[in-house]
Amino acid sequence: MTIFFVTGEWGSRSMVIKGANMRRKNYKNMKQTLTVIAAIALGAFSSAQAQPPGGPHGGGHMNPLEEMSSTLNLTDAQKAKVQPIVDQAKPQLQTIHQEAMTKAKAVIDASITQIRPLLTPEQQTKLDAITKAHEDLHNAMKELHEAKGK
Repeated sequence: MTIFFVTGEWGSRSMVIKGANMRRKNYKNMKQTLTVIAAIALGAFSSAQAQPPGGPHGGGHMNPLEEMSSTLNLTDAQKAKVQPIVDQAKPQLQTIHQEAMTKAKAVIDASITQIRPLLTPEQQTKLDAITKAHEDLHNAMKELHEAKGK
């Protein structure tokens, strides 16, 4: 039980009303905060899912060997030795990335499942629209990526 200390006599009606108003305001702020957190989490997840393999800076989809070659000025002999290592690591990294995305989606879905009942029907509708928009964006980016042939 929370006790609010306000001016007036202990147990006075004004103190009880102020305490109830503060609780309502805190509850409203909590709901707004949870909604923002859910939107941010969905945004972060969909951005990570939709991001092209070239990274956030767009442009050329430089493979790790090309990036390393350009940064470190590798010789052709070094490139020949590095390429099999990069090729061997690629499927492992893809698996790790997919597992991480699956786990992140599970956490986000669980959070939304807990947050949704705290929202008003209007807020739930907005949350559903945001969720659908992010899913649609993810699916469109996935189709585009697959159409390019990875």
